[in-house]
Amino acid sequence: MTQYLLAVHSSSSDYDRSFEEMQPVFETVDRFNQKLVADGIWVFGGGLERIEAATTVDGTDGKTLVTDGPYLETKEYLGGFWVIEAADLDAAHQIALEASSACGGKVEVRPFQAE
Repeated sequence: MTQYLLAVHSSSSDYDRSFEEMQPVFETVDRFNQKLVADGIWVFGGGLERIEAATTVDGTDGKTLVTDGPYLETKEYLGGFWVIEAADLDAAHQIALEASSACGGKVEVRPFQAE
């Protein structure tokens, strides 16, 4: 089985919704997570704090530079993710389709590099 990253694309407006508005999404995602565990394909997953909580660390020139904010300035960003195990890319796409439905957002699928 190959491991895949299912990355949830979010925007700042996603975080502007009230807790009451988000509660049904949280419940649906929790049921989806439980299904992944029951199916034996869950590796790890989680939601991320707002983009304002991000910092970027650059040590490429031998010096340490820490800046506030994400690496890229975009309208969408990584809002959460799952790491799953799937038989192949087609199976990962099917799981991502369920993930997208559960979280109400776009989900990018990327395989991890082979060892």
